[in-house]
Amino acid sequence: MKKSLLIFFGLLVVCSLGTTTISAQDSIPGSEGFFQKFKDIQNAEERFKFFFDGTNQYNENSAYDWLDAVNVYLNNSQKINDSSSVTYYSLIQSQVHFDLGDYDKSLAILKQLFKDKQRLNVDGKAVLLDLMDQTYSKLKMYSEQIDIRIEKKELGLAENIVFYDIYSNLGLHREAMNNYFIEEQKNVSETDYFEQANFYNNVGTYLRLDKSFPTALSTYKKANSFINLFLNDILEKKSDNELNEGKLLMGIIEGNIGKTYTQLKQYEEAIPFLEKGIIAIKEHRKGEFSSDLVENTLEIAECYLHLENFGKTTDYLGDGLQPKGTDNILKKNRLLALYYDKTGDCENETRFLKKNMRIRDSINNNESELRKQQLATVMGKDLENSRFMMEEQKAALEKSRNEMVAKDEKINLVFISLIFTLLGFAGLVYAYLKSIKSQRLIAEQKHIIENSLIEKDSLLKEIHHRVKNNLQMVSSLLSLQTKNTRSKAAIEALEEGKTRVKAMALIHQKLYQHDDLSVIEMQGYIESLINSVQSVYKKGGHSINITIDAEGVELDIDRAIPFGLILNELVSNSFKYAFPNNEDNGKIYIHLRKTEGQAGFFEYTDNGVGFSDDSGDRTNSSMGIRLMKRLVNQLQSTLNIDKTAEGVRFWFDFK
Repeated sequence: MKKSLLIFFGLLVVCSLGTTTISAQDSIPGSEGFFQKFKDIQNAEERFKFFFDGTNQYNENSAYDWLDAVNVYLNNSQKINDSSSVTYYSLIQSQVHFDLGDYDKSLAILKQLFKDKQRLNVDGKAVLLDLMDQTYSKLKMYSEQIDIRIEKKELGLAENIVFYDIYSNLGLHREAMNNYFIEEQKNVSETDYFEQANFYNNVGTYLRLDKSFPTALSTYKKANSFINLFLNDILEKKSDNELNEGKLLMGIIEGNIGKTYTQLKQYEEAIPFLEKGIIAIKEHRKGEFSSDLVENTLEIAECYLHLENFGKTTDYLGDGLQPKGTDNILKKNRLLALYYDKTGDCENETRFLKKNMRIRDSINNNESELRKQQLATVMGKDLENSRFMMEEQKAALEKSRNEMVAKDEKINLVFISLIFTLLGFAGLVYAYLKSIKSQRLIAEQKHIIENSLIEKDSLLKEIHHRVKNNLQMVSSLLSLQTKNTRSKAAIEALEEGKTRVKAMALIHQKLYQHDDLSVIEMQGYIESLINSVQSVYKKGGHSINITIDAEGVELDIDRAIPFGLILNELVSNSFKYAFPNNEDNGKIYIHLRKTEGQAGFFEYTDNGVGFSDDSGDRTNSSMGIRLMKRLVNQLQSTLNIDKTAEGVRFWFDFK
């Protein structure tokens, strides 16, 4: 009996092993001649779909084999003027160049295709724009990358325009992580383990780049748990492509865990994770250039170098390693210099240190200014996108209100008709009961409308909050530039710019703090603005008596912003020039009123030194006066200046 049981369990083990082996063989991507299947297809569009639907295309044949084959098909299509086939083969050709890390060639092909993108169907446009997005990112052409994302949104290929990865590439990793949470966390399903793993891997990367290494490590381990759940979930059937992507993501996560251990100087703990990451990327991204593979290889070389295993160090630093990014090239040179230092080869150590010095000099001369320009451009487009989103939200809110009104009208008509119909059959009692039901339904609809309006108001407040934060970031950038500027005139100009930006930011702050998002209460706004200007000019308000008469006046944002900038100029000028000796009797009077007919009057006076007789032309041509005149023109009025009275007086009417 025991012998029979042993034989039975032995057969079970053998069968299990056989089944596992067969399953493993069946799941190897590219094991059935992917390249040959591609060549057997006769139609260019079908070849295009087959190529981009597949994964790990270079498992059996190198990217150069693919490039040779595609070039032949492309040349033949060009000879017979088959423009559709030329477009499909050019897209495949561009993808292969991208996979080889030849981003300039890939982009040159994509730009030509972009001119005639109307020839492509929706799938073709999606591939084209996604590949251009990735290529611009690799080439650090972020403004063009944003334009492509705008194009994708307009074509309905993307819901929103995201900026978090661009902020990270520009060094703002914490800002990138915050934006990533806002944009992506709501889209990740709790039951989709692959998406959960990918989400937390990206969060871990932002934390690691922000040098929050312990937090990054725990986040990566959370991502590793999710990818293990995905791969080991036997109840969920997965395709070969999904398994390949899952194993590749596991390798990337393990490599990131290893990188974090290296940053924490725990080299022995880092090595096993880095080795797993290298093996997985080589297996599941065979033949493609991978920055993750380069980074993992450099990290493991650094680990062995610190552990003084020089044989392993040279194995990994050799191994045909060809980094493409500036950071990875610098790191490889640094590791080689450190290796030669430890082995006593001063000549080679000096050679690699000089290489890094030349690269850093080039970066310091060119990249620093370029990064500032890119950051300013990206922030400007982010602000513009925020404004556009706000307009969309306003339009959606208005549409929702109209739909609710129309729905109420329909409901009312239906119930009125029903009531009149039922009156003929059921009498007054039934009509009374029906009216009660109608009132209940109307109350429910009213409740739904109120909840919708509350939700829309919250969204508008969030948008105003974001705009205020972006303007504060611009003010911070101006502060940083002020610290790096020695010219007194430049510093004053930057400070004036800061106060103008703060005046606009304060408008948006007051909007999201106010219950009514359509108007701004001017008395409180003017008080806050004056406090802000006082803090800049260090006056403190102790020797100048400021009177504000704007109680009960409310303005919409289109009129409040010009008023804020005009007041900013007037108060700043008074603090700077009107009271040079800090007189104890200094006075500023601000008067703002509106009549029942919606006409308004604004007056600003101070009893300072006023304008000198010979400064009239110079005053009219100053930037502050010209700016105020333009702002008053926006309010459909004309700025009046009284230079004969004691001090100075400005006034104008507005609608």
